[in-house]
Amino acid sequence: MSSRRPIAVDLFAGAGGFSLGIEQAGFEVAIAVEYDPVHAAVYSYNFPQTKVLCRDVTSLDAGEIRQAVGGEIDLVFGGPPCQGFSSMGKRNPKDDRNYLVFAFCRLVKELQPRYFVMENVPGLSQGEHRRILQRLKHELKDAGYKIREPVQVLNAADFGVPQKRKRLFLLGWRYKQKALFYPQLEQKERVSVREAIADLPDLDFFPELLNIDEIELKIELEVSDYVKYLRDLIPDPDNFAYPRIWNRNLLTSSRRTQHKQESIERFHLTQPGQLEPISRLRRLDWNKCSHTLRAGTGIERGSFTSARPLHPERDRVISVREAARLHSFPDWFRFHSTKWHGFRQVGNAVPPLLARALGAEIITALGIVPVVPEAKIALGEPSLLRWNQKQASSYWQKLSSST
Repeated sequence: MSSRRPIAVDLFAGAGGFSLGIEQAGFEVAIAVEYDPVHAAVYSYNFPQTKVLCRDVTSLDAGEIRQAVGGEIDLVFGGPPCQGFSSMGKRNPKDDRNYLVFAFCRLVKELQPRYFVMENVPGLSQGEHRRILQRLKHELKDAGYKIREPVQVLNAADFGVPQKRKRLFLLGWRYKQKALFYPQLEQKERVSVREAIADLPDLDFFPELLNIDEIELKIELEVSDYVKYLRDLIPDPDNFAYPRIWNRNLLTSSRRTQHKQESIERFHLTQPGQLEPISRLRRLDWNKCSHTLRAGTGIERGSFTSARPLHPERDRVISVREAARLHSFPDWFRFHSTKWHGFRQVGNAVPPLLARALGAEIITALGIVPVVPEAKIALGEPSLLRWNQKQASSYWQKLSSST
């Protein structure tokens, strides 16, 4: 058995939910590739130890990744954009985003990692999209990989995440490597919305949060065990990530949303678990898991904001921090200061606790006993969380030209 930190590469990294879970399982995420410059900047803030490539995966040379890693890669993982397969969308088999799964496939074939994990929506295995999944599996098998069959859909709520979120995962291992299995479902009670967000303050008491997304205050100490783990208040025996240095008295990613009075009045009449009929926003229920949090669309698809849940008792939509809690992000993890970007970054992410469960299976297959790193990491420069598209693009262009 070894205690080394195996090497992983994240493709389609977003803000880093998948990366965080894989790091928590005991991996060193050496490279993260993200096309959107704003998401890449936020990723860089939260993972200063990882080399971020703000690049289009479809044109990325595998040699650049190999050179940056400098050795064998244990794991390639990622979630190619899934809107073309999603049951919430048009389920268009000709959507150009569908073929990004083959960009993932190409890099797996060229990088030849010991293991790979690809995440997508359950719709990839349904209807006409099944042909894409079959072709994907065929190409990977021809490249020297075994695939865990049948391909499974996992629900994040079964792995300690207070959110019903079903996602398909394709698992593979190189011939002669130890076989990889799906994580076993945890039998403990599901985490409720109350356990996830009840300790967070009423944002309406803080007028400054209309203009900024953070405020210093004394955080409530009477919190659930779930929140204690997310705030580093008690040891988490299954978390092998780098400890972050952060201010526990700083409430972040909490910019307020201003609603019209008529909207507030409609929200007030909406019962837990019910849809408000005009806005079609659903109120969360304190005693249940959240429904699936969605991301909306990027600039290239019209910049549509996805429906945000209503708070269980306050007459407003939830904040980015509250969404992050429902996704199992720790409180040190920060998102873009603009709500639109922040909600997209949460909604697009693989919940870290679900990613951790998958990563732990690969750690076991590799025969590694994970350990918590001794070094503590300071988070990045806060300006990374405030850049607009133009500023972020300029940063990555300058960085690319200087290397």
